[in-house]
Amino acid sequence: MSDKIFLGGGGEGYGEPQSLLLKYANRHGLIAGATGTGKTVTLQILAESFSTAGVPVFLSDVKGDLSGLAVAGSPDFKLHDAFSSRADKIGYFEYAYQAFPVTFWDLFGEQGHPVRTTVAEMGPLLLSRLLELSEAQEGVLNIAFRLSDEEGLPLLDLKDLQALLVWVGQNGEELSLRYGNVSKSSVGAIQRALLVLENQGGTQLFGEPALELSDMMATDIDGRGRISILASDKLMASPRLYATFLLWLLSELFEELPEVGDPDKPKIVFFFDEAHLLFDDAPKALVKKVEQVARLIRSKGVGVFFITQNPDDVPENILGQLGNRIQHALRAFTARDQKALRLAADTYRSNPRFSTEATIREVGVGEAVTSMLERKGAPGMVERTLIRPPSSQLGPLDVATRRQIIKASPVAGKYETLIDRDSAFERLSARAQAAAKAAEKAEAEEERLEQRERELAQERRYDNSRRKTTSRRRHSRNDSFGEAVTKVILKELKGTTGRRIVRGILGSLFKAR
Repeated sequence: MSDKIFLGGGGEGYGEPQSLLLKYANRHGLIAGATGTGKTVTLQILAESFSTAGVPVFLSDVKGDLSGLAVAGSPDFKLHDAFSSRADKIGYFEYAYQAFPVTFWDLFGEQGHPVRTTVAEMGPLLLSRLLELSEAQEGVLNIAFRLSDEEGLPLLDLKDLQALLVWVGQNGEELSLRYGNVSKSSVGAIQRALLVLENQGGTQLFGEPALELSDMMATDIDGRGRISILASDKLMASPRLYATFLLWLLSELFEELPEVGDPDKPKIVFFFDEAHLLFDDAPKALVKKVEQVARLIRSKGVGVFFITQNPDDVPENILGQLGNRIQHALRAFTARDQKALRLAADTYRSNPRFSTEATIREVGVGEAVTSMLERKGAPGMVERTLIRPPSSQLGPLDVATRRQIIKASPVAGKYETLIDRDSAFERLSARAQAAAKAAEKAEAEEERLEQRERELAQERRYDNSRRKTTSRRRHSRNDSFGEAVTKVILKELKGTTGRRIVRGILGSLFKAR
C-alpha cells in the first residue's frame, strides 16, 4: 500500500507531481478558493484516497454534491470523459472508476441515519455558543450543569434542560447564596433561546441513542475506510447549529481517542466545510478551544482539513497549524480581497519560477496552488498543480439509490428509534408529583386537625355553658342559706345577748384608741 496520496500536477505549464504523505496527514490542512473553483472535487479525491488507504473519513455535504462518492463514475458522463484526458495529461495511469464505502448521516433523519448527542455531552461552553448566550446567562447554564451532576439529574435531551432550568428558577434565591446570582431573567432568556433552537430543529440533535464514534471510524471488509457523509444542505439554514455540531464532534474525538503520537497514517480525517461559520462572531473562549483541539488532536491520529473561501476566514493561530495547503483561485475584487490574497501568498514557501500571488489569481477551475509537508514535516515549495480527477460519480445520487445504500448500511436500524429513558425531566416530574402528594396529604391532615379543633371548641363552649348553669344554681342555694343566717343573727342582736356582744366589740375599739 502506498504511503502517500497523489493530488495531481505534472504536464506542461505545471510543476512537479504533488502528493500528500499519509504520515503527515494528521498535521491538518486547508482547502481554500472562491466558489466554483474546484474545492468540492479536491475534497472528493482526498476522501477517496484516504478511504483507499484504510483511513475513515468524516465530511459534511453542504450542497449535496458529495453523495456521488457511494457509486462509481462513468465515462458516459461528460465531465468524467474530460477527467480521463486530464488523468492522461498528468500521468495518472492508475485512474479507474469505482465506488467507495459510504455511510449517510443526517441530524434530521431524512437523508441518512439520525445522528444525536446528549445535552451533557455537548457541555455548557458549546451550548452557550449555540444559544448565543451572554456571559451572565452562560454562568447560569454552568450552574445548571453543576446541579445536574450533584443532584443526579442526567441531561439527555432539551426537555431535561428545560425542566432543570425551571427548578433552578424556582430555587434561585437559595442557589444564589451558594453559586452566585441566579436571576429569573437569565433563566427566562435561556428558555427563550432553547425555544428558538427547538423551532430550528435542534430538538432532533439531542437525545438517545447518541452517536458512537466507533461507527464513524470503521472500515469495510476490504479494509477501506468508511466515508461518513453528513447531509448539511438543510442544516445550513441554521449555520450556528451546523458549526456547533461539527465542533462538538471534533471535541469528542479529542476527548475519547488515546494518544498515538505520529502514526504512519491517521486514525480518521475530518473535513470541516464552510469553516468560516465556526469563527464568525465566536467568543474568545471558543476560538481558544478550537486552537487547543487543533494543536493537540494530531497526537491522537486525527487530521483536520478546513474548507473555506478565503484563508483569512481562519484565525491566524489556527491557520499556522495547517501544514498541507491547497489554494484554488481567489478573486481579488475589493481592497480586503487584495489584502487577503497577499497574506495567503505570503504563507507559502516561495517558488522562484513564478509569483505565488499572481498564480493564485490566475489558476483556472480544477487547478490549485499547493504546498504539502515533506520529509521531517518541512513545508514543500509551492507548486501550480492540476488536480487529479475523482473515481466516483461527480454530483449527487438519485433518491432511490441513496435509500438503498442507507438500508444496506452496517448501522441500519441502530439509531432510527428514539429512546427516552429516565433522566432529569422524569426525575424532576417524579419529585414534583411526590411533593404534590405530600402537600395534598399535609393539607388533608391540616383540615382534619382544624375540624378536630372546631369540635373541641364546640365541646368547650358546651362545657362552659353547663358550668355557668351549675354555678347559678349553687349561688341560688347559697343565697337562701345566707339570708336565713342573717335573719337569725339580726334576731339575736335585737335580744339581750346581742346587745352584750355589740358593747364588747365597741368597748374594745375605744380602748384601742
